[in-house]
Amino acid sequence: MEAGGVVAVSVEERLFSLVLALLASEQGLGKAEILSTVQGYRQRYVLGGDNASLDRQFERDKDDIRELGIPLETIDAPDRPGDSQSARYRIPRALYELPADVTFSAAENALLGLAAAVWRDGSLSEDSRRAITKLRSLGIETDDAVIGYAPRLRVREAAFGPLKLALDRRQRVSFLYLKPGQKKPLLRTVDPHALVVHESRWHLSGFDKRARAPRTFLLSRIVGPVKPLPGETFDAPAAGAAERSLAELQRVWQGNVAVLGIVAGSDAGLRLLKRSGVSPTDSGRYELHFTDLDILADELAGFGPEVLVHAPAELRAAVRSRLLQVSGTHQDGGNA
Repeated sequence: MEAGGVVAVSVEERLFSLVLALLASEQGLGKAEILSTVQGYRQRYVLGGDNASLDRQFERDKDDIRELGIPLETIDAPDRPGDSQSARYRIPRALYELPADVTFSAAENALLGLAAAVWRDGSLSEDSRRAITKLRSLGIETDDAVIGYAPRLRVREAAFGPLKLALDRRQRVSFLYLKPGQKKPLLRTVDPHALVVHESRWHLSGFDKRARAPRTFLLSRIVGPVKPLPGETFDAPAAGAAERSLAELQRVWQGNVAVLGIVAGSDAGLRLLKRSGVSPTDSGRYELHFTDLDILADELAGFGPEVLVHAPAELRAAVRSRLLQVSGTHQDGGNA
């Protein structure tokens, strides 16, 4: 219950009601009609009074609905173009509904609901709300019993939330990025195109303005805050940006192969041999695919004598360098 005895309406319910109302009207609805009749607005609408806060809320809700991929149209009055107070709004049913030949079974509906519920935790709660709203507006009911067992995914990288917001708004960002071997991070200015998970790590795919070329960044190497650049937006990338990014990461993973000697029964053996892309060779060694040489070098160095790197030479040198650094640190400590 809100102040003044007004019943509180959740964001999901308000957006859901707005989508249904705009789908139901072929001619569209004016702003006054929406604010005075749609659930979530009408409870606070004042006839002939000040509804400025509701007006601003409606503007934000329009952006949220469009970010869902829902084709919300604005129809200007012929004699008052550009006047939001006289404009009408609608969602063309033909552009929004699923094709007639696309249907979901009860189990598939439950999985769709489960997928949305997984993203409830932490910085992804906004995506969860939007996903569930879209599922409901498509007529897809979820199985509450299944959702009750949904896992919780957490994004540890602080950069994820600001990057996801910038991606949704198509806003250019800047951040400091520290690559292995560099003493100081470099400032990067990027148009974010997609956020993807590959080998259990989050990556940002985007257009690097300084390099004037597409680049992929590990979120764990972003140092400090991600800063949106006011007034600097970019055109949406061609459809399938996430798929292209994953395909490129997979191509790199497929092309990089490490040849390792692994001590049988060791911790390294238990951890490394369970991975996808690991296969034994005739010589008793193992081939392991990888994407990032420095990340793999850090991991292999942690196993100490349980792993011997035979190839490639760059990986062998990187692991050796890390082991020598650890050895030197311990020697310095012993002499202190």
